[in-house]
Amino acid sequence: MNGPLIEKDGLVLGTLIQRYKRFLADVHLEDGSTITVHSTNTGSMKTCWEPGDRVLLERATNPDRKLKFTWLASERSPGNWIGVDTGMPNRVVAEAARRDALPGLPGLHSVRTEVKYGAENSRIDVLALDGEGLQVFIEVKNATLKDGAWVRFPDAVTERGTKHLRELQAMVRAGHRAAIAFFIHRADVSAFDAARDIDPVYAAELDRAVEAGVTVLPLAVRMVTTPDSGGLWRLRWELPGLLPWQPRR
Repeated sequence: MNGPLIEKDGLVLGTLIQRYKRFLADVHLEDGSTITVHSTNTGSMKTCWEPGDRVLLERATNPDRKLKFTWLASERSPGNWIGVDTGMPNRVVAEAARRDALPGLPGLHSVRTEVKYGAENSRIDVLALDGEGLQVFIEVKNATLKDGAWVRFPDAVTERGTKHLRELQAMVRAGHRAAIAFFIHRADVSAFDAARDIDPVYAAELDRAVEAGVTVLPLAVRMVTTPDSGGLWRLRWELPGLLPWQPRR
C-alpha cells in the first residue's frame, strides 16, 4: 500500500515523565508546562516507552473531557515511533480493507466493523466479503512487545485473545474465512512470533488456529511523522506489507 491509510495532524510534541495507574501519563511540553494525559493502552506496554522519550499527543475534541490530550506514540530512538493507541490498529486495518489494500487479503469489499458473532458473545473487529462472496472475519491485535529482532504477542496473559482464536476457528468450520491481523505497531523489528513463554495457552491456540485454516497476518506498520504548522506535528499510518512469522528460539 502506497500512501497513508490514516493521518492525524495538529499533534503536540512532549517528553514523557512517567506512566502510572494504567491509563495516565505525565508529559512535559515544549512550552515548559507539565500535563497529565490519557493512555488508551491499559496493558503492560513493555518495551514501548521509557522516561525521557518524545511522545506525540492528540488534543481531545470534547472540551468537557477532564484529560485534554491522548498519548498516540512514543519515540524509542530517533525516528523510531511506537504506536501506543490501541484504537488505531482497528481503524487502519478497516480502512485498508475498504480500499482493497490489506496485505495478504486481496479482494475485500463490503466492510463492516464491530459486528457481533460467534457462540462466545464476541465482536469481530472487521467483517468483509471476498471476491467469491464469502464472509471474511478479521481479528486485529496491537503487537508491540520487542524481543531482539522479533515482535511478539501477547505481552501479558490474554484469556480474551484465546477466546477470539476459538471463535475464528469456528467461523472456518462453518464455511467462512477467518484471519488474525497482528498490527506490528513499530518498525524496529523484522519477524513475528507468539510470546510462548508469557502465554503458552494463547500460543498453542494460535498454532491450532493455523492448522484449522485461520490466516495469520503479521502486518508491518510504517508510522511517518512530519512537522505541521505552528510547531505542531502530523502522523500517518501505512501498511507496506507483511513480516515473516519465525519461531523465536
